[in-house]
Amino acid sequence: MLTELRGYLGQSLFERVAGPDGAANRARIHDTPGPRWFGPDRPIRRVHGDASMFIGGISALLLQSLHPLAMAAVAAHSGYRGDPWGRLQRTSTFLAVTTYGTAEDAQRAVDQVRAIHQRIRGRTAEGLTYHAADPHLLGWVHAAETDSFLRAHQRYGAHPLDAAGCDAYVADTARVAEALGVIDPPRDRRALSRRLSAYRPELRATAEAAAAARFLLLQPPIPLVARPFYAGLAANGVAVLPYWARDLLRLPRLPVVEDVAVRPAGRALTHVIRWAMSP
Repeated sequence: MLTELRGYLGQSLFERVAGPDGAANRARIHDTPGPRWFGPDRPIRRVHGDASMFIGGISALLLQSLHPLAMAAVAAHSGYRGDPWGRLQRTSTFLAVTTYGTAEDAQRAVDQVRAIHQRIRGRTAEGLTYHAADPHLLGWVHAAETDSFLRAHQRYGAHPLDAAGCDAYVADTARVAEALGVIDPPRDRRALSRRLSAYRPELRATAEAAAAARFLLLQPPIPLVARPFYAGLAANGVAVLPYWARDLLRLPRLPVVEDVAVRPAGRALTHVIRWAMSP
């Protein structure tokens, strides 16, 4: 029965994250011969293949929402409310292809995303213009994502990176960021921290950001039976945010509760995910 439960849970999680074409995509990504952007020993492969990404992904979405122009583009064009699972599946497939796929397949995925970004333009409620292909906005999305994934991995990953590994992970992600159009992405943790600090004067919690946070944390499209499981992941996604981001989003900081309940739950949940999906 335990084996059956493991298989059912792992397959269910995989289908949710990878979508109906997940098995075919997995075979193409991992089994197609050819050179890769990243060799098997690169930190990006360790981070992006770990269960901590479930927490890092939630944290990244919350952090990215704090840039008004980036959030306006997401709210108007991403369809995250109408098709949240589709958006997750497209994002996870892009991460898998660029991390593990052949160089040709990775470049093709990047070209597709850049073509989509070129078409996404608009104005915020305040009349400010945005363009998804703007290197400055792309730089924010990249920095927020990289920081969130790394924070989550260092706290909940099966094998956290040492200091040199963390710098190497940031350098690995810069390879993808440059291909997407980011100009001079950070290549170590110190540069990443400086880049995030440089964006802080532009950040605030707009009504759209608050709505996205409510959707992610309080109204997720999750079956009732899975809500407690997701709530634990979401609480840890909040817990790994920088303190200033939590303040902007008005998300409470409860150190005792986080130390006693939230973090242990995060470790337990990522352990279960890792156990279920490793086969």
